[in-house]
Amino acid sequence: MSPRDVRFAGGTVSGLSAATGELGWDELVNLAYHQRVQLWAAGFYRTEGLHWDSAAMRGEPFKYFAYGVAAAEVEVDGFTGASTLRRVDIVHDVGDSLSPLVDIGQIEGGFVQGAGWLTLEDLRWDESDGPHRGRLATQSASTYKLPSFSEMPEDFRVTLLEKAHEDGAVYGSKAVGEPPLMLAFSVREALRHAAEAFGPAGTSVELASPATPEAVYWAVESARAAKAHTDRPLVAAGQGR
Repeated sequence: MSPRDVRFAGGTVSGLSAATGELGWDELVNLAYHQRVQLWAAGFYRTEGLHWDSAAMRGEPFKYFAYGVAAAEVEVDGFTGASTLRRVDIVHDVGDSLSPLVDIGQIEGGFVQGAGWLTLEDLRWDESDGPHRGRLATQSASTYKLPSFSEMPEDFRVTLLEKAHEDGAVYGSKAVGEPPLMLAFSVREALRHAAEAFGPAGTSVELASPATPEAVYWAVESARAAKAHTDRPLVAAGQGR
């Protein structure tokens, strides 16, 4: 019998041999297991041309790097520290995109995940001296805030870098899964910039991460404390890159 004669259909397998005839899928797996026949294949890809001299600190340890740039515009409420992400502009290098819609979706998703990480997802642990000390207290949807549709920027513009062919990669493309997450630092820096706007020119404030409304509020208060007069704006805008 030839492997070309094997047919899988309707939960059965035929064409294995004249002796076995037609077998159910469960029977086939059981038979292969007891005869120690591997039912899967594995492989490992070794990228060509990679080298690195740790003594000289020279070489090419990776096939390529992914590059991106983002600018974010936010609005901060000076009474509560609540913020609105008004606009985001991103340019990202994905080489020659295999599927622009998929890549843009990946960039948008990674960015929003990063924005949640840096502005919403506040991890808290039990600090009491009881038996639950060290237990994560924000472990459920009721206590751990994830980004949702309401956290999406009102104006979200993503552009793929043009003429960015990457030699030696599949059709000149680059992967674009995790790198866009880091572009969300533009949101955090925009929040810090907006908080500083509540103080006099040249004010610099510290802003914790994640920059929750509470953290932003205290940054705003820090900027206000540096202000010599009592004229306090209620709303300020910031930009981050």
